[in-house]
Amino acid sequence: MRKWTPLTAICLGAFMLLVDTSIVNTALPEMSEDLHSTFTALQWVVDVYALTLAALLMAFGSLGDRLGHRRLYLAGLAVFGLASLACTIAPGAGTLIAARAVQGIGAAAMMTSTTALLNAAYQGRDRGTAFGVWGSVNGAAAAAGPVLGGLLTQQFGWRSVFLVNLPIAALAGWLTVRRLAADPAANSAAGRARTAAGRFDLPGATAFTLFAAALTYGLIESGERGWNDPLVLTTLAGAVLALAAFTALELRTAHPLLDLRLLRNPAFAGLAAAGLLLTAAAFAQLTYTGLWLQQVLHLGPLSAGLAVCPLAAAAFVTAPLGTRLLRGAPPRLPIGLGLVLIGTGTLLLALVSPGSGWPALLPGLLVTGTGVGLSTPQMMSAALATVPRERAGMASGAFNTARQLGFALGIALLGTVFQNALRDRGPADPRHAYATALDHVYLAAGAAGLLAAALVVLLVRRPAASAAPAATGPAAPAPVKDHSPQPSS
Repeated sequence: MRKWTPLTAICLGAFMLLVDTSIVNTALPEMSEDLHSTFTALQWVVDVYALTLAALLMAFGSLGDRLGHRRLYLAGLAVFGLASLACTIAPGAGTLIAARAVQGIGAAAMMTSTTALLNAAYQGRDRGTAFGVWGSVNGAAAAAGPVLGGLLTQQFGWRSVFLVNLPIAALAGWLTVRRLAADPAANSAAGRARTAAGRFDLPGATAFTLFAAALTYGLIESGERGWNDPLVLTTLAGAVLALAAFTALELRTAHPLLDLRLLRNPAFAGLAAAGLLLTAAAFAQLTYTGLWLQQVLHLGPLSAGLAVCPLAAAAFVTAPLGTRLLRGAPPRLPIGLGLVLIGTGTLLLALVSPGSGWPALLPGLLVTGTGVGLSTPQMMSAALATVPRERAGMASGAFNTARQLGFALGIALLGTVFQNALRDRGPADPRHAYATALDHVYLAAGAAGLLAAALVVLLVRRPAASAAPAATGPAAPAPVKDHSPQPSS
């Protein structure tokens, strides 16, 4: 039906950008061999995409309100498609990393636009149906990333994981031009007045991007250079200075990228921190699990992708069941319980030993996926219910940024843990060294999940409905502004 064509255009872009978070994981060993890249380069291939996406979400959310979300979505599709082409033909690791960063720019532009476009394209019951389909597509992307990456790599080589984006981006762009109307709010007199009144916070956006980039770079390089390396220390010091500058700028500007008063609310700050730790605990470790599956167990890319799918499958099944069974319960109950399961499940992954095969992952992956399914559907609505209605959009951008940044920092920090443990064991017994390194990774990730649970229990003290009645109910902007689900696994 023609009325669902806009939904198709939006879901194609959402699926593509979310799949690309993890589609490269199963391609990393072949990519490394072909490009003769180092372990640090492999980290950057995964992490620079997530980092760029996280760093620009708030900035592009603000730009979308000013320039129009349809226009920003089309620009994002074009940038993403061209960057995917550059990834496909990259002659070396440096070019590939740079192209992945540009991919992240396009993804951020698309991600901030999808829900606003759906909200404008549909009304009433159709809007509920559209958001339900969009949510299902996001869930499918979580399961499809590793499997699709493995299938393409095994059949056509690692470059195909980027080449497949070109026809998808072209189709999504064509459908958007043909079937999605321009944003009425952006073209109206009120929209133009709002754009003139509220200047874009370019200094704040620049400072935040520098902070995120410097922190991630310092963490990744520490794994190879060590914590005492002058470059690592200088970069981390630069991250601290950039964060201080961002704080000072946001306190002084009349139209901040992030109103720091939001963070004075313990419930919102706790949920944002928990969202950051959730993605680091549940998803970042899968990159290193995938390396073990292929480089030690010698599974093919497709088999390695299928081996980690139980996490996404458990989350997909648990999310609707948990929402139905715990309806009416205080939000901190499903969120806190889910985070405890994430921490416990990730700790269970430490059952991996030098003699283990891939089935050793099953208990931990299933428990972790169950925790993801319980906690993530509730976190955004609970976070938005703690803030005034007029700050819902900004709070949504901040919360989504925290979740994406958690994935980027998790890749970086867990990679440092992995490299240090691997180096300490030496090259004599690769199976034993990899198992020990993974144990360290899983312990760190499990601790992050349990810390997130503690923050929710301690700081989210009231049910969402009583915390901020104005932000609840069917008219609340929470579903409209939830720009990004958790990173795909």
